[in-house]
Amino acid sequence: MASFSSAISNPRHVLSPNALLHHANHNKICTSQCSTLPLPLPLPLSRSRIGFISRPGRKEKSKSTIFASVTDTTVDKSPEKVKLPKGDVWSVHKFGGTCVGSSERIKNVAQIILSDDSERKFVVVSAMSKVTDMMYDLINRAQSRDESYISALDAVLEKHRSTALDLLGGDDLGSFLSQLHHDISNLKAMLRAIYIAGHATESFTDFVVGHGELWSAQMLSSVIRQAGVDCQWMDTREVLIVNPTGTNQVDPDYEESSQRLEKWYSKNPSSTVIATGFIASTPQNIPTTLKRDGSDFSAAIMGALFRARQVTIWTDVDGVYSADPRKVSEAVILSTLSYQEAWEMSYFGANVLHPRTIIPVMRYDIPIIIRNIFNLSAPGTKICRPAADVDEESQRLESYVKGFATIDNLALVNVEGTGMAGVPGTASAIFGAVKDVGANVIMISQASSEHSVCFAVPEKEVKAVAEALESRFRQALEAGRLSQVAVIPNCSILAAVGQKMASTPGVSATLFNALAKANINVRAIAQGCSEYNITVVLKREDCIRALRAVHSRFYLSRTTIAMGIIGPGLIGATLLDQLRDQAATLKEEFNIDLRVVGITGSSTMLLSDSGIDLSTWRELLKQKAEAAEMEKFVQHVRGNHFIPNTVLVDCTADSAVASHYYDWLRKGIHVVTPNKKANSGPLDQYLKVRALQRQSYTHYFYEATVGAGLPIISTLRGLLETGDKILRIEGIFSGTLSYIFNNFVDGRTFSEVVAEAKKAGYTEPDPRDDLSGTDVCRKVIILARESGLKLELSDIPVESLVPKPLEACASAEEFMQKLSEFDDDLTKEREIAEEAGEVLRYVGVVDVVNQIGEVKLRRYKKDHPFAQLSGSDNIIAFTTTRYKEQPLIVRGPGAGAQVTAGGVFCDILRLASYLGAPS
Repeated sequence: MASFSSAISNPRHVLSPNALLHHANHNKICTSQCSTLPLPLPLPLSRSRIGFISRPGRKEKSKSTIFASVTDTTVDKSPEKVKLPKGDVWSVHKFGGTCVGSSERIKNVAQIILSDDSERKFVVVSAMSKVTDMMYDLINRAQSRDESYISALDAVLEKHRSTALDLLGGDDLGSFLSQLHHDISNLKAMLRAIYIAGHATESFTDFVVGHGELWSAQMLSSVIRQAGVDCQWMDTREVLIVNPTGTNQVDPDYEESSQRLEKWYSKNPSSTVIATGFIASTPQNIPTTLKRDGSDFSAAIMGALFRARQVTIWTDVDGVYSADPRKVSEAVILSTLSYQEAWEMSYFGANVLHPRTIIPVMRYDIPIIIRNIFNLSAPGTKICRPAADVDEESQRLESYVKGFATIDNLALVNVEGTGMAGVPGTASAIFGAVKDVGANVIMISQASSEHSVCFAVPEKEVKAVAEALESRFRQALEAGRLSQVAVIPNCSILAAVGQKMASTPGVSATLFNALAKANINVRAIAQGCSEYNITVVLKREDCIRALRAVHSRFYLSRTTIAMGIIGPGLIGATLLDQLRDQAATLKEEFNIDLRVVGITGSSTMLLSDSGIDLSTWRELLKQKAEAAEMEKFVQHVRGNHFIPNTVLVDCTADSAVASHYYDWLRKGIHVVTPNKKANSGPLDQYLKVRALQRQSYTHYFYEATVGAGLPIISTLRGLLETGDKILRIEGIFSGTLSYIFNNFVDGRTFSEVVAEAKKAGYTEPDPRDDLSGTDVCRKVIILARESGLKLELSDIPVESLVPKPLEACASAEEFMQKLSEFDDDLTKEREIAEEAGEVLRYVGVVDVVNQIGEVKLRRYKKDHPFAQLSGSDNIIAFTTTRYKEQPLIVRGPGAGAQVTAGGVFCDILRLASYLGAPS
């Protein structure tokens, strides 16, 4: 009898329809993994089982077809049938291609199976890693008439032959290699026919690609048998029957599959069965596949047919993560998921399971366990029905949102117009047009006004969708009933999933609050009444930042902030050193990750994507710095999509840097600064920045602008926010001038004390900057504006301590040399004060009642708090309606790099708290 190979390897024979039909109707066809299967006789063309090769473009009567069946029709000669046991005695395992990717990994799989103490085991295996792709590649090469399909097929042979040589021995090896070579010979003949015809039907393709599963199942079953365990292997095409649908999916026929399983088991009883994943048959016994994630689906279906105790899906990850760990490094493994949570997350792109995989096991409450074959110590994730009697306290400790998933490369289509409201059939017409072009709608959102409908589709399909809608509604658009069909490209979807969201108030508020604090705009929202998920559409560029922001909020993972430090001078350098010393503690104890990704001075800057090593930042700034460019610096700090929050810390005293604050805040960049120039500059610019701050979730903190590290601004705000009314603010705001007048006693001259302060580092390089009173004036303006007064810097009278003739000195050295010439004036004032039992103090005053401010040298009684200062301390007195008789006083060090940097650091931590860090 002629073999199938010889029949198909002759081109003239293949291309002769009559010869093929004659051969098919009068000869048995030996297909790759079946017994010699006789075809029913006679067999009309219209009832053929499988059309392996189709010849497009020919008339119906001249089509040539090769037929085969996967049904074993041999007569059962066993004296009695073995009944299939069902229920908890069965444990189902599924191993993917990575798990059986090599001989060593197949041995590991065998060991896991042998270690399972279940009474009965059913194991579903995929093809070896990359083999399915190789098989599809064979088809593509052959129908492209690329003769390299022959060498590609040889590579498939060698991969399996070498694996078998490593795994098997004796009769098992000989039997497998014989079958392998037989299959390869048949495939070579089939591919030759494809090469000649230039086309292959879907059923033929399914038949060819299924060989990978057949070979891996046979090898694994042989390894199990070599260990002395009773084991059978199953070609699931003999058992699993599915009905193909028109949407590249299949529906299992559970009743027919159950009957065939009973029949198969009666012939092949065993406590361990190794079965092929991915492949199945149609009711007409035509080989087919289960399409995407087919092996997982196979395991779930077989688990349902066996009523198994559980189905374990072995993969290369420790379980299901709360978010994609490639995007959120703090993502955690979820110990449990409900069936609904699992399919919601998988629909939205999470690497869990295909949604259809869950349906078969859900019917019988069979749990699915996701395990890592490379980390057996990890317990994995259990997908099951939630227990009805879960302890309420443990529920409260668990996040109401189980996980987050994203889908990228989407476009939003918005159809709007007044003519849509209340018109039946509009939505049907819209989505009918979308269906006609074969586009997949990912999400739909419609306002209750019915004025517009928007929906998300894959970006590659949006052009066809828009054209179809414009064509369908051309008349309505021309008449004005519809105003537009708008396309918003470059979108992504973020979905929050959790079954307990439905019964928990405030989840949506928390989600949107986290997005708002990360300065992320939401373009569309959808939520079903089941409340298993909340879906939002965002700009694609915001997606990862959004994911990290919401994950951080719900899972209390680290609040990560990308920081750019502007001005690594005395204060900036001190801040960087403080950040270095505290970084580990903040991460471990407070879940705060402050990552300095940029440092810039006036001439050079240092940039890093992952974060600058603060233990060597000075050396790096010298060795790897580039020319400073503010726009590039800001873009770099803000451009890291993996860090949701960005802050720029301005440690300069530069008005040019301060002029950028508004633009930075508008772009969603938080600002922290001790620089007084913005808040004491032109009033209109100050009001503009503050208005923007109030309208957005972008934060602007400037505690260190007044009093260095003292809580002056926060105290003032606390009083105002709790309803107190400010009457007067008076204080010694300059640490330099505090030191000078605290030491201007006992006959010492003013110039002597100024020289001492300069030498001790209390003054600016040019002491006139301190003695002019301008710095104090700026602090007075800041407090006045915080109190509600709309004053300009020019509105504040300032008593300067710089003698008029010395204002024009060319240098600080010249000034210091000539200052002693004017000591008499201040010495006389001090003596007058001492005679009256008073002291001199340089103060700033905000008189809120009279809406004025002033900076001047004043006298105070020696028992006054201002007279009892020492060193460079600041002191500020708040007189309010509550603190009228005895003012509220804040006192402490108000100058120095350490305390000023500490105040800035405190603002950064306050920002982290506002952004979700635990308090």
